[in-house]
Amino acid sequence: MTEQQETEQDYALEKVARSSEPGELVVGLDIGTTKICCVVGEVFDDRVEIIGVGTAASLGLKKGVVVNIESTVDAIKKAVAMAEEDAGCDLHSVYVGIAGNHIKGFNSPGIIAINGREIKQSDINEVKKAAQTVKISENQQVIHVMAQEYMVDDHTGIQNAVGMTGVRLATNVHMVTADISAVHNLVTCCGKAGLEVSGIVLESIASAEAVLSPDEMELGVALIDIGGGTTDIAVFYDGTIRHTCELGLGGHNLTNDLSVGLRTPLQEAERLKEDYGNALSSIIKPNLVVDVPTVGDREPRKVTQKVLVDILQARIVEILEMVDKELRESGQKNRINGGIVITGGTALLANLVDLAEQIFDLPVRIGYPVNISGKMDAIRTPRCTTGVGLVLHGRKESSRDRYHDETLLGKFRGWIKKIM
Repeated sequence: MTEQQETEQDYALEKVARSSEPGELVVGLDIGTTKICCVVGEVFDDRVEIIGVGTAASLGLKKGVVVNIESTVDAIKKAVAMAEEDAGCDLHSVYVGIAGNHIKGFNSPGIIAINGREIKQSDINEVKKAAQTVKISENQQVIHVMAQEYMVDDHTGIQNAVGMTGVRLATNVHMVTADISAVHNLVTCCGKAGLEVSGIVLESIASAEAVLSPDEMELGVALIDIGGGTTDIAVFYDGTIRHTCELGLGGHNLTNDLSVGLRTPLQEAERLKEDYGNALSSIIKPNLVVDVPTVGDREPRKVTQKVLVDILQARIVEILEMVDKELRESGQKNRINGGIVITGGTALLANLVDLAEQIFDLPVRIGYPVNISGKMDAIRTPRCTTGVGLVLHGRKESSRDRYHDETLLGKFRGWIKKIM
């Protein structure tokens, strides 16, 4: 065997050895209004493999906010137990998603003097801190500070200013705050379920990790995550976050409208939505009839599918028009050159893309989790987008300094100790 062949063999053996080493476990916990989803990822240098998934019905939240701690804890335990059995390991810490119309997102500038010397990482931290001096409500807690760009003197659009030289360093950041009690209740539920919270992540930020491509974020894209209780909006362009917003309507509103309009229990309304739902009533044949269960001992009623879809279309049009209004009023719509990506459980509503393209006058696609491997059958659905995104977000956090990053994780942990 030649020396080159021996080197190649050693490299191959080393590669096999590295591939057989276990990766770091990162767990995402999506505590939603209608479901709890726990996703377990094994993180390697070159990939993320999903090794466990668990879901449970969520009964303790309303519009993304915990209203019943006991019910939420029970649901978390069920979802985590399923994920532990699926992954074959015990889970102890999680990255948790947060949503709700108590979330506030806004942009803030910061500037410091450099005096002609080379910019260091400490300067980056300081200018981001300067951008956080904006006054926020006493009941709000900062959960994200994400730099959009840096400016060194007259040079703008800089993504990494470390090593550059200038007189002054400025930045624009996007800040996200959440209601302190809402965060506290999420942390409390996880603690009662035997879990440590590694970080709180805005759900739309997590979902973006799972479904958006770098090209879309560079060109300009709006992510619309239609969950059970809320619709989360995040706009990206030039490769970074530019706008976030939370709307207090979601898929549960569609189900509730069916329940009231057809006088049927919520559980049956959800089944009817999944089996016969559509976003466009104009394509439904008027003679198609479905059986609608009623309350009590009454016989099911006959209702045309078109009546059912008319109810659903009215609500989904309202949600999409609210999103379109938000994008216009925020001044972001003309920057969305890469189109709209819709995800979340409601994204599975038939012909939603066609309806959305009519409303937004932009190309629209449904967002499915990407850039992962493993148990694809379990997570290849818009319903699991946030859970997978939380794992991918956790992977990024584990590869950088955990106490000096965009999610303020170090401060967050210290803050948790104070409020617990």
